[in-house]
Amino acid sequence: MKKLIFACAAVLLILNACKRDEYYREGGLADPNFQGNMLQYLQAKKVPFDTVAKIVKLAGMESMFSNDDFTFFAFDDDVIKRTIGTVKTDGLNNFLFYAGKDTVKTLDQISPLIWRKYLLRYMFKGVNRLKDYQQIDFDVKSVYPGGLYYSLGGNISNIGVTYATANNIKYIGYRQLNLTYIPDASKPNDNWYINAVASSDIKPTNGVVHALAFNLRVNGAYFGFDRNDFYSDVYYSGLTPSDPAK
Repeated sequence: MKKLIFACAAVLLILNACKRDEYYREGGLADPNFQGNMLQYLQAKKVPFDTVAKIVKLAGMESMFSNDDFTFFAFDDDVIKRTIGTVKTDGLNNFLFYAGKDTVKTLDQISPLIWRKYLLRYMFKGVNRLKDYQQIDFDVKSVYPGGLYYSLGGNISNIGVTYATANNIKYIGYRQLNLTYIPDASKPNDNWYINAVASSDIKPTNGVVHALAFNLRVNGAYFGFDRNDFYSDVYYSGLTPSDPAK
């Protein structure tokens, strides 16, 4: 009887290991493939990416998101709403109002060059899935440092995968991708804007998408990560008059 029990337990362990390996290889049981290009994916997922698709168009980057292969860490619509804000809430409009400037009523009032500049911070060369990135442990970065990557906009970020603890054993649990914006390339270990990925390895016909999981308590919950940069650029560039029809 004991031999039978041990044999059954061994079979279960093997089956669980196979399932776990399948999870790590494939990024989950859900089909990650999308039958359309990256822009079509953003448009199809109106929640939470409808505003993101509009910004791609405002930035004049429709062709790139439709045809080019690159890795995109997708922020959601709430990031834009939070960044723009209102006169009464924290955000760009509050900043502009108290600076004596006109506030943003429609997104097309902001220069396409500004949209492009900050959108490029989320875009990276190559088609990279979770498995292509190194491990990172934010508590012991000297041992598991992740990797440094330049975005298509020339900004530096750390991208790495955290390995969770399971059954009190470190690094055998689920794996989560993280994008960390670094504001000063000369100080790559300072002032990190850490952003976890909610869904990784989404595969449209071009490139790959990793959907970010923004948290209000995390610095990166604003467009471009460092909102002061964005506010300053909008302030000095000025706004175009809003179109009442929009």
